[in-house]
Amino acid sequence: MNFKVAAFHFAVIAFGLFLGAAGAANARTIQLVGLGDSLMAGYQLPPGNGFPAKLEAALKAKGLDVAITDAGVSGDTTSGGLSRVDWSVPDGTDGVIVELGANDALRGIPPEDTERNLDAILGRLKDRKIPVLLVGIMAPPNMGPDYAAKFNPIYKRLADKYQVPLYPFFLDGVVLHPDLQLEDGMHPNPKGVDVMVEHFQPVAEQFVGTIAAAAK
Repeated sequence: MNFKVAAFHFAVIAFGLFLGAAGAANARTIQLVGLGDSLMAGYQLPPGNGFPAKLEAALKAKGLDVAITDAGVSGDTTSGGLSRVDWSVPDGTDGVIVELGANDALRGIPPEDTERNLDAILGRLKDRKIPVLLVGIMAPPNMGPDYAAKFNPIYKRLADKYQVPLYPFFLDGVVLHPDLQLEDGMHPNPKGVDVMVEHFQPVAEQFVGTIAAAAK
């Protein structure tokens, strides 16, 4: 091989390496935060069995480059979520899954207060231009029909107001199945989390896709 041919081959290889490096530099992991309560935090579950970790694994299995930070705090209400949203969602976050309100309903907090807190959380994230996927919760039956009639529509109303995607009920597929719950009858066991992730995944994929498309 003469010098000119060798130099040409070297140039081709170098250009290919440059393109590969440029592609790697442009590829960026989408950073999500799960802002929630014990349902997000994986109450009494072994490490790696909570919702954020299992959802991240499911999305990665679909070829999506995502990382989900678990910002769930057991016992947290919407008021607690509002008080910590600024530091629980750091700069550089690409999207937030907001799941709060279950403890409000269990404690009988006035639905007007719950809605006001969630509204403020969504408003702060909007001001920071961080996309939100809102997760709904339904009031437990023991709170009575009047409370449920005021509480349950909160999430749809706020999703419409802020034009964000809504997953209507976080415990879909789990709430009426004792075999998917811990002994307390309120929190999912590892199999229950698997069901939640399976149901939630299509909405999460769309959410991530929208974020990725907006970043181009």
